[in-house]
Amino acid sequence: MDRGSKTEYRWLPNGQVALDEMLAAIDAAKSSIRMETYIFHPSSTAEQFLRALISACQRGVKARVLADGLGSFSLSDSYWAEFRAAGGQFRWFNPIGVRSMAIRDHRKITVCDEELAFIGGFNISSVYQGDGVQSGWRDLGLRLRGPLVPGLVKAFDEMFECADFKHKPFSRLRLSQRQKTVQAPEARLLLGAPGRNNAIKRSLRLDLRDARDVRIICAYFLPPWRMRRDLTRVARRGGKVTLILPMKTDVPMSRLAAQSFYRRLLIAGVEIYEYEPQILHAKLFLFDDVVYVGSANFDLRSLNLNYEICVRLSNPDLAREAREIFDRDLTFCQKIEYESWRKSRNLWERIKGRIAYWILARIDPYIALRQLE
Repeated sequence: MDRGSKTEYRWLPNGQVALDEMLAAIDAAKSSIRMETYIFHPSSTAEQFLRALISACQRGVKARVLADGLGSFSLSDSYWAEFRAAGGQFRWFNPIGVRSMAIRDHRKITVCDEELAFIGGFNISSVYQGDGVQSGWRDLGLRLRGPLVPGLVKAFDEMFECADFKHKPFSRLRLSQRQKTVQAPEARLLLGAPGRNNAIKRSLRLDLRDARDVRIICAYFLPPWRMRRDLTRVARRGGKVTLILPMKTDVPMSRLAAQSFYRRLLIAGVEIYEYEPQILHAKLFLFDDVVYVGSANFDLRSLNLNYEICVRLSNPDLAREAREIFDRDLTFCQKIEYESWRKSRNLWERIKGRIAYWILARIDPYIALRQLE
Protein backbone atom coordinates (compact mmCIF):
# COMPACT_ATOMS: atom_id res chain seq x y z
CA MET A 1 0.00 0.00 0.00
CA ASP A 2 1.33 3.45 -0.88
CA ARG A 3 -0.48 6.58 0.23
CA GLY A 4 1.31 9.43 -1.43
CA SER A 5 5.03 9.88 -1.81
CA LYS A 6 5.90 10.20 1.89
CA THR A 7 4.13 7.27 3.53
CA GLU A 8 4.45 3.68 2.44
CA TYR A 9 3.67 0.33 4.00
CA ARG A 10 4.49 -2.50 1.64
CA TRP A 11 4.67 -6.20 2.38
CA LEU A 12 7.88 -8.13 1.86
CA PRO A 13 6.19 -11.46 1.12
CA ASN A 14 9.19 -13.72 1.71
CA GLY A 15 12.82 -13.70 2.78
CA GLN A 16 14.17 -13.58 -0.78
CA VAL A 17 12.31 -10.37 -1.58
CA ALA A 18 13.22 -8.85 1.78
CA LEU A 19 16.95 -9.53 1.49
CA ASP A 20 17.08 -8.36 -2.13
CA GLU A 21 15.30 -5.07 -1.33
CA MET A 22 17.46 -4.46 1.73
CA LEU A 23 20.62 -4.94 -0.35
CA ALA A 24 19.29 -2.59 -3.01
CA ALA A 25 18.53 0.05 -0.36
CA ILE A 26 22.05 -0.28 1.10
CA ASP A 27 23.55 0.07 -2.39
CA ALA A 28 21.48 3.23 -2.96
CA ALA A 29 22.08 4.81 0.47
CA LYS A 30 23.61 8.30 0.36
CA SER A 31 24.08 9.36 3.97
CA SER A 32 23.41 6.68 6.59
CA ILE A 33 22.70 3.00 7.17
CA ARG A 34 21.51 1.47 10.44
CA MET A 35 21.23 -2.31 10.70
CA GLU A 36 20.18 -4.22 13.81
CA THR A 37 19.78 -7.99 13.74
CA TYR A 38 19.66 -10.99 16.01
CA ILE A 39 21.60 -13.28 13.65
CA PHE A 40 24.29 -12.29 11.18
CA HIS A 41 25.32 -15.74 10.07
CA PRO A 42 28.52 -16.30 8.06
CA SER A 43 27.19 -17.30 4.65
CA SER A 44 27.08 -16.13 1.06
CA THR A 45 24.20 -13.82 1.98
CA ALA A 46 26.12 -12.32 4.89
CA GLU A 47 29.07 -11.76 2.56
CA GLN A 48 26.84 -9.86 0.12
CA PHE A 49 25.67 -7.59 2.94
CA LEU A 50 29.21 -7.09 4.25
CA ARG A 51 30.47 -6.12 0.78
CA ALA A 52 27.52 -3.72 0.31
CA LEU A 53 28.16 -2.12 3.71
CA ILE A 54 31.88 -1.69 3.01
CA SER A 55 31.13 -0.17 -0.39
CA ALA A 56 28.69 2.26 1.26
CA CYS A 57 31.36 3.33 3.75
CA GLN A 58 33.85 3.88 0.93
CA ARG A 59 31.48 6.31 -0.77
CA GLY A 60 31.06 8.31 2.45
CA VAL A 61 27.94 6.75 3.98
CA LYS A 62 27.86 6.48 7.78
CA ALA A 63 27.09 2.80 8.43
CA ARG A 64 26.45 1.18 11.80
CA VAL A 65 25.61 -2.47 12.53
CA LEU A 66 24.40 -4.00 15.80
CA ALA A 67 24.24 -7.79 16.16
CA ASP A 68 23.19 -9.81 19.17
CA GLY A 69 26.08 -11.51 20.97
CA LEU A 70 24.31 -14.85 21.29
CA GLY A 71 22.34 -14.92 18.04
CA SER A 72 25.47 -14.08 16.04
CA PHE A 73 27.79 -16.19 18.18
CA SER A 74 29.14 -18.05 15.12
CA LEU A 75 30.55 -14.79 13.77
CA SER A 76 34.03 -13.75 14.91
CA ASP A 77 34.80 -10.14 15.75
CA SER A 78 37.53 -10.17 13.09
CA TYR A 79 34.81 -10.62 10.46
CA TRP A 80 34.16 -6.87 10.79
CA ALA A 81 37.79 -5.72 10.46
CA GLU A 82 37.48 -4.52 6.86
CA PHE A 83 34.14 -2.83 7.59
CA ARG A 84 35.67 -0.96 10.52
CA ALA A 85 38.74 -0.06 8.47
CA ALA A 86 36.42 1.50 5.87
CA GLY A 87 34.87 3.70 8.58
CA GLY A 88 31.90 1.56 9.61
CA GLN A 89 30.90 0.99 13.22
CA PHE A 90 30.00 -2.45 14.55
CA ARG A 91 28.93 -3.42 18.06
CA TRP A 92 27.84 -6.63 19.77
CA PHE A 93 24.68 -6.35 21.84
CA ASN A 94 25.18 -7.95 25.25
CA PRO A 95 28.46 -9.79 24.57
CA ILE A 96 28.34 -13.35 25.89
CA GLY A 97 28.74 -13.57 29.64
CA VAL A 98 27.46 -15.91 32.34
CA ARG A 99 25.54 -13.17 34.16
CA SER A 100 23.70 -11.79 31.15
CA MET A 101 23.25 -14.74 28.78
CA ALA A 102 19.45 -14.86 28.84
CA ILE A 103 18.54 -11.28 27.84
CA ARG A 104 18.76 -10.84 24.06
CA ASP A 105 18.16 -8.28 21.32
CA HIS A 106 15.83 -10.11 18.93
CA ARG A 107 14.93 -7.01 16.87
CA LYS A 108 15.47 -6.76 13.11
CA ILE A 109 15.69 -3.20 11.80
CA THR A 110 17.36 -1.73 8.73
CA VAL A 111 17.03 2.01 8.02
CA CYS A 112 18.66 3.80 5.09
CA ASP A 113 19.06 7.60 4.91
CA GLU A 114 16.62 7.97 7.82
CA GLU A 115 13.70 7.58 5.40
CA LEU A 116 13.41 3.96 4.20
CA ALA A 117 13.06 1.15 6.75
CA PHE A 118 12.66 -2.63 6.84
CA ILE A 119 11.34 -4.75 9.71
CA GLY A 120 10.23 -8.36 10.00
CA GLY A 121 11.35 -11.79 11.11
CA PHE A 122 14.28 -12.32 8.74
CA ASN A 123 17.89 -12.32 9.91
CA ILE A 124 20.99 -12.01 7.70
CA SER A 125 21.48 -15.60 6.59
CA SER A 126 21.26 -17.72 3.46
CA VAL A 127 18.47 -19.83 4.98
CA TYR A 128 16.01 -17.05 4.02
CA GLN A 129 16.92 -17.24 0.32
CA GLY A 130 13.76 -18.55 -1.34
CA ASP A 131 10.01 -18.15 -1.43
CA GLY A 132 9.35 -20.20 1.73
CA VAL A 133 7.56 -22.88 -0.28
CA GLN A 134 10.00 -24.37 -2.76
CA SER A 135 13.07 -23.32 -0.80
CA GLY A 136 14.17 -21.13 2.09
CA TRP A 137 12.55 -20.50 5.44
CA ARG A 138 9.06 -19.03 5.33
CA ASP A 139 9.28 -15.45 6.55
CA LEU A 140 7.58 -12.10 6.19
CA GLY A 141 8.32 -8.42 6.66
CA LEU A 142 7.37 -4.84 5.92
CA ARG A 143 9.02 -2.02 4.03
CA LEU A 144 8.02 1.40 5.29
CA ARG A 145 8.47 5.11 4.82
CA GLY A 146 6.81 7.91 6.71
CA PRO A 147 6.16 8.97 10.30
CA LEU A 148 7.30 5.75 11.99
CA VAL A 149 10.81 5.86 10.52
CA PRO A 150 12.17 8.52 12.93
CA GLY A 151 11.04 6.29 15.80
CA LEU A 152 12.97 3.38 14.30
CA VAL A 153 16.04 5.58 13.92
CA LYS A 154 15.83 6.66 17.56
CA ALA A 155 15.22 3.08 18.73
CA PHE A 156 18.34 1.89 16.91
CA ASP A 157 20.49 4.75 18.18
CA GLU A 158 19.48 4.14 21.79
CA MET A 159 20.15 0.41 21.51
CA PHE A 160 23.49 0.97 19.80
CA GLU A 161 24.60 3.23 22.64
CA CYS A 162 23.65 0.72 25.35
CA ALA A 163 24.95 -2.37 23.54
CA ASP A 164 27.20 -3.31 26.45
CA PHE A 165 24.03 -4.15 28.38
CA LYS A 166 24.37 -2.35 31.72
CA HIS A 167 21.10 -2.55 33.65
CA LYS A 168 20.33 -0.65 36.82
CA PRO A 169 19.81 -2.73 39.99
CA PHE A 170 16.38 -4.38 40.30
CA SER A 171 15.58 -3.67 36.64
CA ARG A 172 12.89 -6.34 36.52
CA LEU A 173 10.87 -4.33 39.06
CA ARG A 174 11.19 -1.08 37.13
CA LEU A 175 9.21 0.32 34.24
CA SER A 176 11.75 -0.06 31.44
CA GLN A 177 12.70 3.15 29.63
CA ARG A 178 12.77 1.09 26.44
CA GLN A 179 9.13 -0.01 26.72
CA LYS A 180 7.72 2.55 24.31
CA THR A 181 4.81 3.22 22.02
CA VAL A 182 5.35 5.74 19.19
CA GLN A 183 2.05 6.95 17.75
CA ALA A 184 1.48 7.87 14.09
CA PRO A 185 -1.61 8.10 11.86
CA GLU A 186 -3.11 4.59 11.52
CA ALA A 187 0.04 3.12 13.06
CA ARG A 188 2.01 2.53 16.24
CA LEU A 189 5.61 1.54 16.73
CA LEU A 190 5.80 -0.85 19.70
CA LEU A 191 9.14 -1.37 21.44
CA GLY A 192 9.23 -4.30 23.84
CA ALA A 193 11.93 -4.87 26.45
CA PRO A 194 12.58 -6.96 29.55
CA GLY A 195 10.77 -5.76 32.64
CA ARG A 196 7.28 -4.66 33.55
CA ASN A 197 4.49 -3.39 31.30
CA ASN A 198 5.66 -4.80 27.96
CA ALA A 199 4.32 -2.50 25.24
CA ILE A 200 3.77 -5.27 22.67
CA LYS A 201 2.00 -7.62 25.07
CA ARG A 202 -0.21 -4.84 26.42
CA SER A 203 -1.30 -3.79 22.92
CA LEU A 204 -1.99 -7.38 21.81
CA ARG A 205 -4.18 -8.05 24.84
CA LEU A 206 -6.19 -4.86 24.31
CA ASP A 207 -6.89 -5.78 20.68
CA LEU A 208 -7.73 -9.40 21.56
CA ARG A 209 -10.34 -8.25 24.05
CA ASP A 210 -12.81 -7.17 21.33
CA ALA A 211 -11.56 -9.12 18.30
CA ARG A 212 -13.93 -11.30 16.28
CA ASP A 213 -11.50 -12.69 13.68
CA VAL A 214 -8.04 -13.61 14.96
CA ARG A 215 -5.40 -14.99 12.59
CA ILE A 216 -1.86 -15.69 13.77
CA ILE A 217 1.20 -16.97 11.92
CA CYS A 218 3.94 -17.69 14.39
CA ALA A 219 7.24 -19.58 14.45
CA TYR A 220 7.40 -19.98 18.24
CA PHE A 221 4.06 -20.15 20.01
CA LEU A 222 4.10 -20.14 23.80
CA PRO A 223 1.94 -17.26 25.04
CA PRO A 224 1.50 -16.46 28.74
CA TRP A 225 -1.56 -18.18 30.23
CA ARG A 226 -3.61 -14.95 30.24
CA MET A 227 -3.10 -14.61 26.49
CA ARG A 228 -4.02 -18.25 25.93
CA ARG A 229 -7.18 -17.49 27.89
CA ASP A 230 -7.78 -14.40 25.71
CA LEU A 231 -7.58 -16.57 22.58
CA THR A 232 -10.01 -19.17 23.91
CA ARG A 233 -12.43 -16.44 24.99
CA VAL A 234 -12.58 -15.10 21.43
CA ALA A 235 -13.51 -18.59 20.18
CA ARG A 236 -16.01 -19.25 22.97
CA ARG A 237 -17.92 -16.02 22.40
CA GLY A 238 -18.43 -16.94 18.74
CA GLY A 239 -15.37 -15.41 17.14
CA LYS A 240 -12.90 -17.27 14.98
CA VAL A 241 -9.31 -17.97 15.97
CA THR A 242 -6.98 -19.55 13.41
CA LEU A 243 -3.34 -20.36 14.10
CA ILE A 244 -0.64 -21.28 11.59
CA LEU A 245 2.22 -22.89 13.49
CA PRO A 246 5.30 -24.80 12.32
CA MET A 247 5.42 -28.43 11.29
CA LYS A 248 9.14 -27.96 10.57
CA THR A 249 11.14 -25.88 13.02
CA ASP A 250 14.69 -24.92 13.93
CA VAL A 251 13.77 -25.12 17.65
CA PRO A 252 12.11 -28.53 18.27
CA MET A 253 11.66 -27.79 21.99
CA SER A 254 9.49 -24.78 21.17
CA ARG A 255 7.21 -26.91 18.98
CA LEU A 256 6.94 -29.58 21.70
CA ALA A 257 5.99 -26.95 24.27
CA ALA A 258 3.34 -25.43 21.99
CA GLN A 259 1.84 -28.85 21.30
CA SER A 260 1.42 -29.43 25.05
CA PHE A 261 -1.70 -27.24 24.99
CA TYR A 262 -3.08 -27.98 21.51
CA ARG A 263 -5.76 -30.12 23.13
CA ARG A 264 -7.11 -27.31 25.31
CA LEU A 265 -7.12 -24.85 22.43
CA LEU A 266 -8.88 -27.28 20.10
CA ILE A 267 -11.56 -28.03 22.71
CA ALA A 268 -12.22 -24.28 23.02
CA GLY A 269 -12.78 -24.03 19.25
CA VAL A 270 -9.42 -22.64 18.14
CA GLU A 271 -8.38 -23.89 14.69
CA ILE A 272 -4.75 -25.00 14.44
CA TYR A 273 -2.83 -25.59 11.21
CA GLU A 274 0.80 -26.60 10.76
CA TYR A 275 2.85 -25.23 7.87
CA GLU A 276 4.39 -28.10 5.89
CA PRO A 277 6.77 -27.07 3.05
CA GLN A 278 9.65 -25.32 4.88
CA ILE A 279 10.71 -24.10 8.31
CA LEU A 280 8.23 -21.47 9.43
CA HIS A 281 9.83 -18.29 10.80
CA ALA A 282 7.18 -15.66 9.99
CA LYS A 283 5.33 -13.52 12.54
CA LEU A 284 1.97 -12.04 11.59
CA PHE A 285 -0.88 -11.17 13.97
CA LEU A 286 -4.18 -10.09 12.44
CA PHE A 287 -7.11 -9.06 14.66
CA ASP A 288 -10.04 -7.98 12.46
CA ASP A 289 -8.57 -4.97 10.59
CA VAL A 290 -5.56 -4.51 12.87
CA VAL A 291 -2.21 -5.94 11.73
CA TYR A 292 0.98 -6.56 13.70
CA VAL A 293 4.28 -7.29 11.98
CA GLY A 294 7.81 -7.30 13.33
CA SER A 295 10.30 -9.44 15.22
CA ALA A 296 8.12 -10.65 18.12
CA ASN A 297 6.74 -14.15 18.36
CA PHE A 298 3.60 -15.03 20.30
CA ASP A 299 5.65 -16.51 23.13
CA LEU A 300 6.91 -15.81 26.63
CA ARG A 301 10.42 -14.91 25.53
CA SER A 302 9.29 -12.29 23.01
CA LEU A 303 6.58 -10.85 25.28
CA ASN A 304 8.49 -10.81 28.57
CA LEU A 305 12.24 -11.17 28.10
CA ASN A 306 13.64 -10.07 24.73
CA TYR A 307 14.10 -6.68 23.17
CA GLU A 308 11.57 -6.79 20.32
CA ILE A 309 9.94 -4.47 17.81
CA CYS A 310 6.49 -4.52 16.18
CA VAL A 311 4.44 -2.19 14.05
CA ARG A 312 0.69 -2.09 14.71
CA LEU A 313 -1.28 -0.90 11.67
CA SER A 314 -4.99 -0.14 11.71
CA ASN A 315 -5.82 -0.07 8.04
CA PRO A 316 -8.46 -2.08 6.14
CA ASP A 317 -6.43 -2.26 2.91
CA LEU A 318 -3.33 -3.57 4.63
CA ALA A 319 -5.46 -6.00 6.64
CA ARG A 320 -7.01 -7.30 3.43
CA GLU A 321 -3.54 -7.89 2.00
CA ALA A 322 -2.54 -9.63 5.24
CA ARG A 323 -5.56 -11.94 4.98
CA GLU A 324 -4.51 -12.81 1.43
CA ILE A 325 -1.02 -13.71 2.70
CA PHE A 326 -2.57 -15.77 5.51
CA ASP A 327 -4.97 -17.59 3.19
CA ARG A 328 -2.15 -18.43 0.78
CA ASP A 329 -0.07 -19.91 3.58
CA LEU A 330 -3.09 -21.86 4.76
CA THR A 331 -3.10 -23.78 1.47
CA PHE A 332 0.30 -25.24 2.45
CA CYS A 333 -0.84 -26.37 5.89
CA GLN A 334 -2.20 -29.50 7.50
CA LYS A 335 -5.14 -28.97 9.83
CA ILE A 336 -4.92 -30.46 13.32
CA GLU A 337 -8.17 -32.32 14.05
CA TYR A 338 -9.08 -32.88 17.68
CA GLU A 339 -9.87 -36.62 17.61
CA SER A 340 -6.84 -37.65 15.55
CA TRP A 341 -4.63 -35.40 17.67
CA ARG A 342 -5.94 -36.88 20.93
CA LYS A 343 -5.35 -40.43 19.72
CA SER A 344 -1.83 -39.64 18.50
CA ARG A 345 -0.63 -38.28 21.84
CA ASN A 346 0.81 -41.23 23.73
CA LEU A 347 2.24 -40.89 27.22
CA TRP A 348 5.78 -40.24 26.03
CA GLU A 349 4.65 -37.45 23.70
CA ARG A 350 2.78 -35.79 26.57
CA ILE A 351 5.78 -36.10 28.88
CA LYS A 352 8.10 -34.55 26.29
CA GLY A 353 5.66 -31.68 25.83
CA ARG A 354 5.45 -30.98 29.56
CA ILE A 355 9.23 -31.09 29.96
CA ALA A 356 9.67 -28.66 27.05
CA TYR A 357 6.99 -26.38 28.48
CA TRP A 358 8.62 -26.43 31.91
CA ILE A 359 12.03 -25.50 30.50
CA LEU A 360 10.76 -22.67 28.26
CA ALA A 361 7.95 -21.33 30.44
CA ARG A 362 9.50 -21.75 33.90
CA ILE A 363 13.27 -22.24 33.90
CA ASP A 364 14.18 -19.85 31.06
CA PRO A 365 12.14 -16.89 32.45
CA TYR A 366 13.45 -17.54 35.97
CA ILE A 367 17.07 -17.36 34.79
CA ALA A 368 16.43 -14.27 32.64
CA LEU A 369 14.65 -12.34 35.38
CA ARG A 370 17.36 -13.20 37.88
CA GLN A 371 19.87 -11.63 35.48
CA LEU A 372 17.91 -8.36 35.62
CA GLU A 373 18.21 -8.07 39.40
